[in-house]
Amino acid sequence: MAGHGGHGGHGITHNGFTMHPPKTWHARTGKFMCAVMWFWVLYRAKEDGPVLLGMRHPWESHGHDHSHGHAHAHKEEHKDSH
Repeated sequence: MAGHGGHGGHGITHNGFTMHPPKTWHARTGKFMCAVMWFWVLYRAKEDGPVLLGMRHPWESHGHDHSHGHAHAHKEEHKDSH
């Protein structure tokens, strides 16, 4: 049972294996990393959720103009060819 094996009563023993409680910094680091993971998952769900759910195609723009003036240059070339 717990406390056997000369560990001063700390930890839980099961089938000869004693699990000791984590140190404070281990627990805090684990909680911090868990929070970072969930923030990342929720951020990606916000950004890619419609694509994942089939509501939008991945190649469709996000409402931004990504042409960077290419359409304007193409129109100018088309005018010059006539």
